[in-house]
Amino acid sequence: MTRKFFGTDGIRGKANVYPMTAGFMVELAQAVGQYFNADTKTHRVVIGKDTRRSCYMLENAMTAGFTSAGMDVFALGPLPTPAVGLLTHSMRADLGVMISASHNPYHDNGIKFFGPDGYKLSDAVETEIESILVGRRFGTFDGQPGRVTRLNDSSGRYVEYAKTTVPDRTRFHGLKIVLDCANGAAYNAAPEVLWELGADVISLGVSPNGYNINADCGSTSPAQAAQAVRDTGADAGICLDGDADRIIVLDETGTVVDGDQIMALLAGRWAQAGRLNHNTLVATVMSNLGLERHLAAQGIKLLRTPVGDRYVVEAMRNGGYNMGGEQSGHIVLTDHATTGDGLVAGLQFLALLKESGEKASKLTRQFDPVPQLLRNVRYSVGSTPLEHEAVREAIAEGEVKLGDKGRLLIRKSGTEPLIRVMGESLDPALLDQVVEQIVEKVTLHG
Repeated sequence: MTRKFFGTDGIRGKANVYPMTAGFMVELAQAVGQYFNADTKTHRVVIGKDTRRSCYMLENAMTAGFTSAGMDVFALGPLPTPAVGLLTHSMRADLGVMISASHNPYHDNGIKFFGPDGYKLSDAVETEIESILVGRRFGTFDGQPGRVTRLNDSSGRYVEYAKTTVPDRTRFHGLKIVLDCANGAAYNAAPEVLWELGADVISLGVSPNGYNINADCGSTSPAQAAQAVRDTGADAGICLDGDADRIIVLDETGTVVDGDQIMALLAGRWAQAGRLNHNTLVATVMSNLGLERHLAAQGIKLLRTPVGDRYVVEAMRNGGYNMGGEQSGHIVLTDHATTGDGLVAGLQFLALLKESGEKASKLTRQFDPVPQLLRNVRYSVGSTPLEHEAVREAIAEGEVKLGDKGRLLIRKSGTEPLIRVMGESLDPALLDQVVEQIVEKVTLHG
């Protein structure tokens, strides 16, 4: 069936606008309950959230739906997405729920589901839940309603686990680190982890008010953190997003280091240590050609997937790989986490920074990227600009112009009404011309 509600990363939309409404969330939770109530045991659900004001509304609505279906709910409070995956598994829950729109502004929100193994639910399970929901097959539960328990030490559990992901004797004494938590889910846990490991932490984005999540801060807006790195003479900066499943690193000059460079660094070091499974890194079609060439020179294979960390993780699990991620900063290290974990990835980087004694600018400049240009074009809901003949012709013409020395990737966003137009070429002027021509056509017909 065609999926109506689930996108590439759960369900997402504007809070208090269908489907991100309290009424829909009650029914969604009941549909999930119907899926799990195929047997007679009492099922356990853990629910985490980020710091958006709307999370309280959605959390209470889903709790009502789950308990009405006889499921026991454990409320975790504000917590990073990877921590929800961790606690779903460690608490032997049947389901984990993260209420977050990740890097989106406060007025959006979303729902991500995790299975009992701590990994996000498969497309097949999400599709079955959606069919129950659309067909309104959840009915009435005749047993006792479930109970609700608030887990007060959920953040502490994640803090303790995160520290175990670096070698036992590693301490960050002598490192001054700017840490921007985007006024999001990691505002408590992340500074505590770095401080307990010995770093001198300069914390930004740790005063959430329900509306300032991702607002001019965090991984999508690192300018404030970059200035703080320069002003304080910090060794590096770490910027997380609203649910802390992605990371952007800043070197000591405040220069942004994207996920491709971090993956290149970690993959190279893990390969040298014999830790990189099958000598393969999994990344998406968005990753730079320079990364692929750099890895190939070291005998490391780059396996590309569609955009979306769920597809990266799916390929990793299918092939037995233990490192993958996205240029945007989702870094998935399945030796340590079941999904992207910005804090854990940051700890791996800081451990290498401490061990090497090098400047962050040298450590993170692993390869020279091929010039890349990405433009996001918003389109009207209901329109289909990529199906318009003029847009298809512009794309075909662009591919011919770039030839074998570049590439184009044009796709719809899975979370927002955007067409993402990305191109790469060794000729920046030609690249700009090709991308702008396509953007013009998409804008005209969007």
